[in-house]
Amino acid sequence: MVVAIVMSGTFQYRGSGSNGREMMTPGSVLLGSAGQCFECGHEHGVGDRCLSFRFAPNYFETIADRRADRAFRSLRLPPLRTLSPVIADASAALARPTNAGWEELAIRVAARAVQADEGVEPDRRAISPAAIARVTRTVRTIDATPAADLTLIRLAREARLSPFHYLRTFECVTGTTPHRYVRRTRLRAAAARLAVGTAKILDVAFDAGFGDVSNFSRAFRAEFGVSPRAFRRGRRR
Repeated sequence: MVVAIVMSGTFQYRGSGSNGREMMTPGSVLLGSAGQCFECGHEHGVGDRCLSFRFAPNYFETIADRRADRAFRSLRLPPLRTLSPVIADASAALARPTNAGWEELAIRVAARAVQADEGVEPDRRAISPAAIARVTRTVRTIDATPAADLTLIRLAREARLSPFHYLRTFECVTGTTPHRYVRRTRLRAAAARLAVGTAKILDVAFDAGFGDVSNFSRAFRAEFGVSPRAFRRGRRR
């Protein structure tokens, strides 16, 4: 069994026995079932970075309370609120790999992935390859400059799509709206910085693209369940 977190970049992913293919974007999670063949492609851009966890069948059954020969329902989990804390911890772990607690992190990733997979229905609405390519380019723009002024109108203009068509296509490709995607990208980056850095929370908020520290604190608490200060204290322990 394989569970992989996409840290940066985009690529297409297709597994054996599935219909169509999934677009993997930063913050999404790739799911690979035991005995499944798969292929990945970079038709719309070069390069990606993933943090991948591979589990022996017996070990996976122990930690996830699920038979290893039972296939995942989905090939991909979109960026979800329930996954944000463990993805932020994974980002921090990459920044300080010698003190990451990899086995504990792997168990948390597997458990969260199984829970989320039970409640996610893959979206199979047909969209054109051209629209996928254009939206994928804007996903890379968000990933590269999350703190920029990334309005729906600006992103739609970059994709050369109408705002309505862009919004619909973006949701099909990523599983969430552009606004939520941008906000979660900013919050994950801020959380990783809080976990390993010493910058003031005010500076972290502004650098992440939040113009008001109170808005940042509210969004952070809604996403991770604790304040930025409490999050930093907990990770330092």
